Formats: sequence, structure tokens, C-alpha cells
Amino acid sequence: MADYQFHIQTEPRYVPEQSNPEQHVFGFAYTITLTNTGAVAAQLISRHWVIQNGRGEAEEVSGLGVVGHQPLLQPGESFQYTSGCRLATATGSMHGEFFFVAVDGHRFECPVPPFMLDASAIPGAPGRHLLH
Repeated sequence: MADYQFHIQTEPRYVPEQSNPEQHVFGFAYTITLTNTGAVAAQLISRHWVIQNGRGEAEEVSGLGVVGHQPLLQPGESFQYTSGCRLATATGSMHGEFFFVAVDGHRFECPVPPFMLDASAIPGAPGRHLLH
């Protein structure tokens, strides 16, 4: 088992009630589950996202914690949160990374490969499971 390792699950979904396709506004929510699969407790310090619409236009979002939290996760513990974004197109993608500091002072990033945002996606379809 690696000392500094997290499993990240992404579950994006289209939110019709936050969308207005006629005005090119498409709302998406995404639920992220972070699970400490390493051997050392670590605290989530910040996140960085690159959100890209279907035309290739990108927006970067960075900040401390997630939804007002900077959880300290012991080995085996998970933290889940839901957030959202709006795109000017019916499809797009997101990718980014989380920055952690372990209780022993080691600093590390956990990348999140791209996941799709798709207004035509089937509700309830399984999210991608990513190991980092």
C-alpha cells in the first residue's frame, strides 16, 4: 500500500432545472468522493479545476478546500461533496487536481483525469472510478 494515495470517484450529471438551452446555458452538477487509500492521514488543502465547453473554451477554478471544507482523512476514510458549473454548450469536460498535506508534512497532488459533462447523458449512469 502506498503511503500517499487517494481513490477519486466522479459522478457528473446534467441539471435541466438549472439550464436554458435556448440561451445556451447548460447546468451540471458533479459529486466527488475522495477516499484515502494510502497508509498516512492527509488533509485536503485546495483544488484546481479546468472546465472546458464543447467549443474548447476553458475556465480555470482554484481555491482552498471544497465547498467550505478542508477535511482530514484517515486511511480508509472518505469525504463526499457536490458542486456544479454551467457551460455555454451541451457537452464539455472537467479535469484537475487536489492538493493534500499528510500529517507527516509530506505534500502531494492527486490528479483527476478528464470526465465528461453531457446534457444527453442518461440520468443515474455510473460515474468513473479513478485511482491516483
